[in-house]
Amino acid sequence: MAALYRLVDTHAHLEEMADLEKAITDARRVGVTAIVAVGSGLASNARVLELAGLYPDFVYPALGWHPWYIREDEIDANLEFIRANIGQAVAVGEVGLDYHKRVRENADKALQKRVLGGLLKIAADHGKPALIHSRYAWRDAFDAVAAAGLPKAVFHWYTGTSGVLRDIVVKGYYLSVTPAVEYHEEHRRAVKETPLERLLLETDSPVVYRRGTELEYQSNPACVIRSLIGAAILKGVRDAELAEITTENARGLFELG
Repeated sequence: MAALYRLVDTHAHLEEMADLEKAITDARRVGVTAIVAVGSGLASNARVLELAGLYPDFVYPALGWHPWYIREDEIDANLEFIRANIGQAVAVGEVGLDYHKRVRENADKALQKRVLGGLLKIAADHGKPALIHSRYAWRDAFDAVAAAGLPKAVFHWYTGTSGVLRDIVVKGYYLSVTPAVEYHEEHRRAVKETPLERLLLETDSPVVYRRGTELEYQSNPACVIRSLIGAAILKGVRDAELAEITTENARGLFELG
């Protein structure tokens, strides 16, 4: 049966998928036409580039350094790899700030901000959008992106305040919808408040989505259909309309072929 929609998963950790070939096949079956594969660190970025070569015109690499994995003695190596290979990437990401206590034990706020500044400079210098992780750091993450002069950015799985979200929208940045839109009230509120022209879809695969004992599954890029349907219900539009809008948003933002 032909897929109903053309969809783009704008944020997936493909190098972490247990059965990547099946994940790709399942994604194509539901209408996924492109996946932005995000990097999290040196080895991850190298693998993302390799996967883009294996799946040309379908997997598009983003090179990043996730705040969970920041270490001070690895700064030069990570930034240099991204800088050297940025021409092959459609974005810088996943990057950002995470102020959860466990994360700050490994990389304090000052170190995270310093690293993010270096990463955003690479994005700005090369005209690439940045894919932003901002858990408990919504204002600081937005301020860093704005201060870097980036014209293009995506705030991934946003659950922050309405005030920061208004600034994100006014600046022309995007918010990406995850399958958590089915149940996570803060994410649902953010999706409701974001104009259609600023929405993208994603899965953050292979993250496990949980709502107590009621919902628990490990995601894959085919789950982008759940992001689509959940967001369409909240926005009061047809699935097909939102699919077309978000796909065109993604193709324009990332300059996908």
